[in-house]
Amino acid sequence: MLIGLPIVQILLFGFALTNEIKNSNIVICDYAKDEASQQIIGKLEASRNFEIKKTLMSHRQIEEAFKAGDIKLAIIFPANFNNELSHLHQAQIQIIADASDPNTANTLTNYATAIIMDYGQDLMKNNQIPLRIVPEIRMLYNPELKGATNFVPGVMALVLMLVCVMMTSVSIVREKETGTMEVLLVSPFNPFLVIISKVIPYLFLSILNLCIILILSVTLLDMPINGSVFLLFAESILLIFTALALGIFISNTAKSQQTAMLISLMAMLLPTLLFTGFMFPIENMPLPLRIISNIVPARWYYIIVKSVMIKGLGFSAIWKETLILFAMACFLLIISFKKFKTRLM
Repeated sequence: MLIGLPIVQILLFGFALTNEIKNSNIVICDYAKDEASQQIIGKLEASRNFEIKKTLMSHRQIEEAFKAGDIKLAIIFPANFNNELSHLHQAQIQIIADASDPNTANTLTNYATAIIMDYGQDLMKNNQIPLRIVPEIRMLYNPELKGATNFVPGVMALVLMLVCVMMTSVSIVREKETGTMEVLLVSPFNPFLVIISKVIPYLFLSILNLCIILILSVTLLDMPINGSVFLLFAESILLIFTALALGIFISNTAKSQQTAMLISLMAMLLPTLLFTGFMFPIENMPLPLRIISNIVPARWYYIIVKSVMIKGLGFSAIWKETLILFAMACFLLIISFKKFKTRLM
């Protein structure tokens, strides 16, 4: 660890983890289809900060793309854009950003505005009459750009994962170290009840922590809950079950409390901080790290919480993420109980 940990940190923070935003998915809605709009679109395509996913022709399609989480930014050219620029010497471009992540939204709008202003300066070099392009910026879901909308879902995922995984694994391993587990297993009841009885307290503790976080977020941080509170709690309980199953799995592997705590911290703290998306944009990471992020339960929960709390979406928008979390929970529970029976029966 003394030799390998510095190497891993340098590689992660030097190459993989960066706040610079690159290759963000955007869409273009070009009602003008003239020379000026095509030239600006060409500049956007040439920028490594943007990747034009597709060209849409209606505001409704743009709204659906934002709700699905497919895009971060939309740029809309009004009709007669080039004519207004040539005759009125002023034209507008609408820039719409997903401000559920305020840092990303602010950065991307700055990138797009700089490209548009650069195009305007190029026009003025060849024209004695001053021309002006005015970007009209609209921030969806978080017009005030509050930072709480970004870190509150991340903190929820981090707290639930740490409490459930670490405390469950440590408590079960402690029973093994003291010899109590063997005594319980020879008692005249199902040995699985021993494990269930160890995880139930942390289930209720995690639900209590969730309630506290939501109350503080709404009352002190002015964080809205635009979606269904019931759906938010149901998805949170699903994450809790996933984390509890992971804690049971770690307890079957670890032989001491210190080992269980170390594995829990390494398996949950760093991946949740690095691969959830609330600290570092996942799309900017190298492909191997993006693949690894898919097996981190907190990543999918983070997407769910932002969709429900901030965007006010329903189950139809998060069913894929819910299915992934459910599959993770079932897989971890199956292998955990199977490994538990093999070792202790």
